[in-house]
Amino acid sequence: MWLLLPFLMVAQQGGMVREGDRFVRDFQGSGPVGKRLRVNAHGPVTVQAGVGNTFSYTVRVSVHARTESEARRVLEHYSVRVARQGEYTVLTAPAGPVVSTVVVRAPRLEDVVIATSDGAVDASGVDGRLDVNTGAGDVTADRIQGDCTVSTGGGDIHVGTVGGALRCSSGAGKVQVGTVRGTADLRSAGGDIMVNEVLGMLRAETGGGGIHISRAGAGVTASTGGGLVIVDQAGGVVSVRNMAGPVSIGSAAGVQCESVSGGIHVSNVTGGLRASTSLGNIVANLLGGKLTDSFLSTANGDITVFIPSNVGVNIRAQIDSADSPRRMAVDFPSLQVRRQGRVVVAEGAVNGGGPLLAISATVGTIYIRKQR
Repeated sequence: MWLLLPFLMVAQQGGMVREGDRFVRDFQGSGPVGKRLRVNAHGPVTVQAGVGNTFSYTVRVSVHARTESEARRVLEHYSVRVARQGEYTVLTAPAGPVVSTVVVRAPRLEDVVIATSDGAVDASGVDGRLDVNTGAGDVTADRIQGDCTVSTGGGDIHVGTVGGALRCSSGAGKVQVGTVRGTADLRSAGGDIMVNEVLGMLRAETGGGGIHISRAGAGVTASTGGGLVIVDQAGGVVSVRNMAGPVSIGSAAGVQCESVSGGIHVSNVTGGLRASTSLGNIVANLLGGKLTDSFLSTANGDITVFIPSNVGVNIRAQIDSADSPRRMAVDFPSLQVRRQGRVVVAEGAVNGGGPLLAISATVGTIYIRKQR
């Protein structure tokens, strides 16, 4: 049930003015407000929370018309409604042949919900939850203390700091994230995903763009239809699927990586390492972490493994189609290299042995090197 609140808001309606080929009219209001706000709009929306002690809004309504009298006949049927629905103060801007641009300044808010059929959204300073849904337009959100959910049918998403969990979805745009203290679920149908820091679990999925994650405090799941995937640092297991592009992973507590077409580079892994590509080289640096049983495989490319003196492993390496034993290049005398027809195999313990590291290549060269 809607309860109108004329006693809360002091509303003013401005005169109509012409701006280019459009006629506009401003609606303004101010007054006290609760902790929860909902905005229903049909154009761009800006909400600035935590500023001042009074709620105020400006809604600019515009219409394309040939004459002033035609515009006046259209605009006289539209107004802004402010009402109370449960715990929410609800601001509803007009729809129809008009475009409404909403700007809200409010004191501290614990819950903000913004829905607009079409237009950019900019929200900041919310002490609790933020939920944004726009049919088409860029979304910017910053200084959100609680959970944050952002969805746009076609635009870029820029998120600064979020104190809770973050969920983002864009139909055709890039997603850029600053710092998230909870978990993050980031999706784009065809844009890049760039993350500075997520302290919880992180999922990033794009239909056709790159993914770059600077730091994740827990595990990472990343998937792209084609683009460069970079994970600099992760506190958990990193799982990557790339249909057409290279993958680079820095430090992680385990790696599961599959690339249909692209090279794989892994620098410092603690735990299991499983990486495979149909077309591309694999480079793995085992920099002293506690390794478990691992597997590296390429159908068409070289595999290079660097092993430091403090990492013990049992090696089982095989090239299925090799024209020479020199396709197996090893720095460790303990590895026995032998040829069986066109198959070249190297087996043995390195640095006293340890978990199994299985290496497989169809063609190409396998390099097993000492880390200098």
